[in-house]
Amino acid sequence: MENQTELYMLVLSGLSDLPSLQLPLFLVFLLVYLMTLTGNLLIVFLICTDSHLQTPMYFFLGTLACLDMGYSSVTTPRMLFDFHIQKKLITIQACITQIYFIVFFVVSELSLLAVMSYDRYVAICRPLHYTQIMHWKACVLLVLGVLMVSVLYPLVHVLLLLRLTFCRLTPLQSFFCDLPQLLLVSCSDTFINVLLILIYTIFPGGGIFSLTFCPYIIILNTIMKMSKAMRSKAFSTCSSHLTVVFIFYGTSLFSYFHPNAKDHSALDKVASVFYTVLTPLVNPLIYSLRNKIIKISLKRAVRRLIQI
Repeated sequence: MENQTELYMLVLSGLSDLPSLQLPLFLVFLLVYLMTLTGNLLIVFLICTDSHLQTPMYFFLGTLACLDMGYSSVTTPRMLFDFHIQKKLITIQACITQIYFIVFFVVSELSLLAVMSYDRYVAICRPLHYTQIMHWKACVLLVLGVLMVSVLYPLVHVLLLLRLTFCRLTPLQSFFCDLPQLLLVSCSDTFINVLLILIYTIFPGGGIFSLTFCPYIIILNTIMKMSKAMRSKAFSTCSSHLTVVFIFYGTSLFSYFHPNAKDHSALDKVASVFYTVLTPLVNPLIYSLRNKIIKISLKRAVRRLIQI
């Protein structure tokens, strides 16, 4: 058998290896990151300070904004740092740590989007019982449940990754540590790791997917029976959430499941940028631009600042 030297450092390919693009890309993504933090912090600030927004729906929206800031902070600062160095090296331990937090935030966001679907189902289909079902204790318990599941979910992946040895010098074709790509540079048997990804995708992942989209079948059926005015109001409360759901699922599924996913083309990197960097920026814009109550709250906050 050929001798294999165990590696302790990995190489990230990054977004581009052209020196002339490093500074422009750094400035663009620095601006995107700052806008992401500002937009999501603004959503959290409005929800915390405006009594009109202290309802279950906005409590979940504020939680989503916090998750978006964390999700963006796992990948973007490292990407910004790599724009300034020629060889983008990362230790195995740092890579596995980044994978843990990426999976944590992805599972958290997907689970929270499912909870938000249930909240819209109760609000539209069972409005008379909404305050009894979606009381504050229930909302807090739902969020705590989401976070507990999200903490445990990636832990199994990490424990299995720690058992692997890495000996291939092939760069990871991304600007962050991606679990499937990390398995490709391992010289150990990764059958259990791949099987676990498959099982987790089909069962817990399929369950979260069903809990996110199935309520909308009942919601749409209920909305179609409403008057025109009520129908318009109901659609407006669901449209922002559905837009965020389709963007997150659409870019993630394209990145991992399109026919040429193994080629790691430039299109794959664009999709990765969208769901790891741009989605956390887009979410607060969608909720603020399509939500009259958020816009009214923002105007009130601006007036208060002017009066100070």
